Amino acid sequence: MRDQIKDFIHYLVVERGLSSNTIVSYERDLKSYYQFLSEEENIGSFNEVSRLHIIQFLKKLKDSNKSSKTIARHTASIRSFHQFLLREKAAGSDPSVQIESPQIERSLPKILSLEEVEKLLDTPLLTSPFGYRDKAMLELLYATGIRVSEMIQLNLADVHLTMGFIRCYGKGNKERIVPIGRAATEAITSYIERGRVHLLSAKHPTDALFLNHHGKRISRQGFWKNLKKITIQANIKKELTPHTLRHSFATHLLENGADLRAVQEMLGHADISTTQIYTHVTKTRLKDVYKQFHPRA
Repeated sequence: MRDQIKDFIHYLVVERGLSSNTIVSYERDLKSYYQFLSEEENIGSFNEVSRLHIIQFLKKLKDSNKSSKTIARHTASIRSFHQFLLREKAAGSDPSVQIESPQIERSLPKILSLEEVEKLLDTPLLTSPFGYRDKAMLELLYATGIRVSEMIQLNLADVHLTMGFIRCYGKGNKERIVPIGRAATEAITSYIERGRVHLLSAKHPTDALFLNHHGKRISRQGFWKNLKKITIQANIKKELTPHTLRHSFATHLLENGADLRAVQEMLGHADISTTQIYTHVTKTRLKDVYKQFHPRA
């Protein structure tokens, strides 16, 4: 059974080209699924799995107070896995066919106001290579709305400053072209000329755009740690995540009249329903402004 899970993960990496974070999620979900089947149901083959076994596993997750989002992710992992087994003729049937995912309560994404964005972007001091780097990363995230995972994977060849766009690779290794504005272009140019050259290491030659203090490609964790520091320095009280600037980018574009399809394309969303969450954010903000400033609200 473990070998079949390994084969599935190999398929996701090689043929589907999924990101490392997605792969880790699949592995974690299927490991807990396998443990449940083998240890609690005494099942020795995925051919023995029935719809009832899957329901019992999902019930166990619910009884453990797992969120509907977590249960839905497990359900999707199990469904994809059993479809793979059926397709590879490693199983005679797919017991997950009629398993429904739980309804996920979609919370509105937290965003920054324009004033807060300005404070955040102006906080890194251009007195060291790290200041130039942090300024460039923040400007790029707000200018393009790309994911942090996409940003840290950028190489020098992916950034076309004179033409005003970057090339990045999103979920499923899908390539997309995203325009960048003047402020981000200037910040990246300054970083390359005054920051990156000082961070480069003779021991670790690399084409990575954003580097850490070892001269290697900066990690998601490294960026997250820096963002926390910059948020405190900027005296922003809101809780920021690596996605906050992405959410702010999308919301501010829509508030200023951008086309929903264009925003979907820039964000790299496969389904426009994912992008539509930001229209709800703009409506909520309009209500807040109305209540705050209308004399008869």
